[in-house]
Amino acid sequence: MTFYQVDISNKNDIDNAIKLSSPDIVFHLAAESHVDKAIMKPQNFLESNVIGTFNLLQSLLIYWEKLPQIRKSNFRFIHISTDEVFGSLGDMDFFTEETPYNPRNPYAASKAASDHFVKSWFYTYNFPIIITNSSNNFGPWQFPEKLIPMVITNASSNRNIPVYGDGENIRDWLYVEDHIEALINVCNKGQPGESYCISSENERSNKQIIELICNILDKERPRFAPHFKLINYIEDRPGHDRRYAIKPLKILDKLGWQSRYDFELYLTKTIFWYLNNTNWVKSVIMKSKKDV
Repeated sequence: MTFYQVDISNKNDIDNAIKLSSPDIVFHLAAESHVDKAIMKPQNFLESNVIGTFNLLQSLLIYWEKLPQIRKSNFRFIHISTDEVFGSLGDMDFFTEETPYNPRNPYAASKAASDHFVKSWFYTYNFPIIITNSSNNFGPWQFPEKLIPMVITNASSNRNIPVYGDGENIRDWLYVEDHIEALINVCNKGQPGESYCISSENERSNKQIIELICNILDKERPRFAPHFKLINYIEDRPGHDRRYAIKPLKILDKLGWQSRYDFELYLTKTIFWYLNNTNWVKSVIMKSKKDV
């Protein structure tokens, strides 16, 4: 196995990586994904998520057309997207593959645009794509600015935990290993041109997530207990969708995938991972500040 670090907004880099790796399957997970950063610097999201995806599609189409027939027929381009492209839900609705796109922030708009480009490559060029739209992921190695690692890091260090608005915004949480297994399933069994929504149907408000983490830390790291005293409600961010939730019937019924990982058990495991990897967290945060 060889790792090539390339900038997908640079087409020459992509061409070289494809030439060196000669892929049969491409999982396209590369993306700018932090909504706060998208609000501050939307052009970065245009360049990575839209132009980067376009570059991949252009280069891979040329590569795919030259493959021998057996490799060409087995080739797959799996484009990993998000449920945020669908916008915001009311109290009782659910996202499905039939939900109209309604992005409400620059990140969601950039992912929606990339989804549309990917889909058009199937209809225009018969390029064998599959799109997945997943709910919020959590687990080890997640960037420390994301909600769950941010809360763990701040609370365990006795720092304020910022909460947007009233904390009642609801997200549908998916453990990273569940997501990986779903993507492999989609690659093996999914049909080119189709989209599949991925979720383990674990809806929690931001406030509930934070309180769960605080309760676990109260038991495991009692020095700063009660950790909920660190919660600091701040002004809500622009375009903050109220609720996301997926009903993943298609991937369950058509492909036989279902979630295997208990939410609270693997949230606890995730907490311990971050507590045991503080040096990695600090190094990533420092590098991020230098890159700004």
